[in-house]
Amino acid sequence: MSQEQPRRPSQGEGDAAIRYGDVFPVAGELADQPVAPRDAAMMQSAESTIFGQALKGGAAAAMESAATRNEQRRAVEHDQFSALPRDQGVTVTQTDVPGQPNLRLVTEFVAGQAVRQYVVGVEGQRGGNNEGERDADVRGGVATWTDKVTIGEALEATGRTAGNRPVEPSDAAAIQAAEASATGVPGVIPGGVAAAAQAAVISNAWIDREEDKTKLGDVLANATERIAADKEATRQDAERVVRAEIRNNPDLETRNGGVANTVAAAARLNERST
Repeated sequence: MSQEQPRRPSQGEGDAAIRYGDVFPVAGELADQPVAPRDAAMMQSAESTIFGQALKGGAAAAMESAATRNEQRRAVEHDQFSALPRDQGVTVTQTDVPGQPNLRLVTEFVAGQAVRQYVVGVEGQRGGNNEGERDADVRGGVATWTDKVTIGEALEATGRTAGNRPVEPSDAAAIQAAEASATGVPGVIPGGVAAAAQAAVISNAWIDREEDKTKLGDVLANATERIAADKEATRQDAERVVRAEIRNNPDLETRNGGVANTVAAAARLNERST
């Protein structure tokens, strides 16, 4: 991968650039960087490595469209990278969908931040053998194939299995600990899943009817897309989440099938697949 420095747009041209924050739900420095042609080419290569072609509606298509418009506006040049994608690369990961052996959850990252996520069928994947097993053809560190479960995926799984339960203070504490473990940010991130969980706890306290309360499924839907940065669940992450949930539960225990139990299960699964 070229290590050339990103070119600075001519004065006035940078303001016209389509930036990552305009296209994807990303935060920080990446959100302010223009989408460049070589960034899009990296993502196309990552998708093609795994699927044999760029995906319709995938991150590469969105990046190529934005980069083409930026090039037409002279905000970027044809052979240009943006700084963070150049330095940190792009990644395409796949994980099994719990309870759906024929489906895989695909997550695409730019500079460590998730930009696209969708489900694909095993039959449509590149590299499957007759038994449905997969192999990975990883080139240049651009494409990543993993069966590890991320914290965000564990939160989404909780939303599916325990989604009808109203959000309680112990849930919100566990979700905040999980998000902090994934992002490395100790506080509550505005617009994140922990912020939504805390808001649900406050509103639920004023609602009498159980059916009207905000449920875990409402808060944890699309958790992987709403977490600014995701990571594989580890034993240390699970211990942090378990402690948070227990401390905020009057019974000093975790909820069966709740956030802590699911993150712990994900961590155990990841250890076994190492």
